[in-house]
Amino acid sequence: MKDYCVYAIKSLIDGRIYVGMSSNPERRMMEHNAGQVRSTKGYKPWVMVYRRLVGPRAEARAEEKKLKSGRGKEFLKSNIPR
Repeated sequence: MKDYCVYAIKSLIDGRIYVGMSSNPERRMMEHNAGQVRSTKGYKPWVMVYRRLVGPRAEARAEEKKLKSGRGKEFLKSNIPR
């Protein structure tokens, strides 16, 4: 069984935050910066600002959903550098 990370990346272009999950966050970060992810390719380069090992995919999905909510976005904005 794979462990999954929930991560947040920040665009150096306009400061927007993208939240995702992956079993290999380093590879996924390279994909974001290479323009291989449709939803993020227009805002690269990206930097990783938050990463947390969660565990099984279902738990990671629930955590990702929390971070994408209003409260989750506020948590990220108040806990990551500008």
